[in-house]
Amino acid sequence: MEQKIHQGRNVKRFREMLGIKQEALAFNLGNDWNQKKISVLEQKDVIEDNLLKQISGALRIPVEAFQNFDEEQAINIISNTFNDHSNGYNYYPTFNINPVDKWIEALEEIKRLNLELLKSKEEHIKALEKLLKDK
Repeated sequence: MEQKIHQGRNVKRFREMLGIKQEALAFNLGNDWNQKKISVLEQKDVIEDNLLKQISGALRIPVEAFQNFDEEQAINIISNTFNDHSNGYNYYPTFNINPVDKWIEALEEIKRLNLELLKSKEEHIKALEKLLKDK
């Protein structure tokens, strides 16, 4: 037996998730609305499309959310989400990278490169001096 989606209950559920009271929703919908009307609306199985669009605008939620949200499927998804490592795949590698060691390695590399650069410049200077002496 296929369950029908209860649009009124969905309106209530999303309104509560957003922390909006029935009075506030009634105020956003206009002068024709009050808390009692919202309460009656939330008990309806099916809500008219134009009214659903107004509610959608007031709550800033797509109309499709009210029309398609199924609590059973949502609970099924939540219950099948593994957050307690109860699944069969429990490989969580630990990477031990010591940042101080990395800094020291980088400093040594910089020192080595500077020495090479200095040697290269000294050789270049000697070559230029030799050229000047030869002239």
